[in-house]
Amino acid sequence: MPIEKTDTLVVGGGQAGIACSEHLGSNNVPHIVLEKNRTAEAWRTGRWDALVANGPAWHDRFPNMLFEGNDPDEFVTKDRFAQYLVDYAAMIKAPIREGVEVLEATRQPGKGGFLVKTTAGEIECKRIVAATGAFQHPVIPPIVPETSGVEQIHSFYYKNPEQLADGAVMVVGAGSSGAQIADELNRAGRKVFLSVGPHDRPPRRYRGRDFVWWLGVLGLWDMAAPAPGTEHVTISVSGAYGGRTMDFRRLGNEGVTLTGLTAGYADGVLSFKGDLQENVANGDTNYLEVLDAADAYVERTGIDLPEEPEARVVHPDPDSLANPLTGIDLAKEGVTTIIWATGFRQDFSWLKENAFDEKGAPIHQRGVSKVPDVYFLGLPWQSRRGSSFLWGVWHDAKYVADQIAIQCSYAKYEGEAAIITAAE
Repeated sequence: MPIEKTDTLVVGGGQAGIACSEHLGSNNVPHIVLEKNRTAEAWRTGRWDALVANGPAWHDRFPNMLFEGNDPDEFVTKDRFAQYLVDYAAMIKAPIREGVEVLEATRQPGKGGFLVKTTAGEIECKRIVAATGAFQHPVIPPIVPETSGVEQIHSFYYKNPEQLADGAVMVVGAGSSGAQIADELNRAGRKVFLSVGPHDRPPRRYRGRDFVWWLGVLGLWDMAAPAPGTEHVTISVSGAYGGRTMDFRRLGNEGVTLTGLTAGYADGVLSFKGDLQENVANGDTNYLEVLDAADAYVERTGIDLPEEPEARVVHPDPDSLANPLTGIDLAKEGVTTIIWATGFRQDFSWLKENAFDEKGAPIHQRGVSKVPDVYFLGLPWQSRRGSSFLWGVWHDAKYVADQIAIQCSYAKYEGEAAIITAAE
């Protein structure tokens, strides 16, 4: 049976792969998109039931399609988001093949291109775009042994409060996922502990504008490189319950017990670093910096946006913040479940190329690999701060597809004689 051939193979049928397909199609580059599950699978099954987008519908979208039927300021549900991606792929006629997993891609010496082994057979291609994104494999730190008697799950597998065994819940990680899950569990009447590490926490809205608008007019989405040491700063923001600023003092006063960064475990006791007050204070500083920058923008431009002094009102410190715990005895506190909202690791082990650093991260320039004919999409800070967002990956995909189109154009060159012959 002959091996199928194409110019460019895109691995991953999520938002990055769909965006790439649109731009490759616009450049008339023959390509195939392979998705090992269903299109937008992570949004379908890798999110909890009540999740909504962290940005409003007018902003968190591809440029060429609105969220029809949704209010522009609405934070759409995860299922609506997944359907949007499916509809978009259909609109652009993306050649996505679902249920096909890439097992191995190896370069063909002396022949050019790659031989790609998949669960549906082999494919030869000239170029590969790894569009599997940044959220591939959930990571649970090896802190609490499986023999502890406490159920441990990653936030990727959390669905709703009813899924968990009766008892208190320890949530580790105060980014958007951890903070929202802790909030949901607390509202459901659970006793909740929340381990808060270093984080940024922008205002949800200020002076009548969502924070995504402020980051846009302040030029912060298009920052080309993060400040040193901030490449992986946790961002705590939420569109839940209509969109509210994630304020840890508020959560503490509503019943969530805040703790510092989770440090260790011994004899049934989970211990914490003494950094809770510092982490919350640094989050406050980030919050106020955004307000200050927004106020300066209003003053500079004269735009008519109402002042909002109440945005600077600080909630009183809950007891858990004023008197931080150094540890908790899980059994005595009735903790039956630990939810680890501790991020993901990337996995490009299928791509047999020397294109990665010692930690396995791609070495690239705006998605163009250091090795020929390999490209990446969906990486954090791929070209700018907004690269991990729907609209950001669309612009990154355009750049990558344009580079591929340029290479295709050069490959068609047949020499000066061919040009003269064609002219005659």
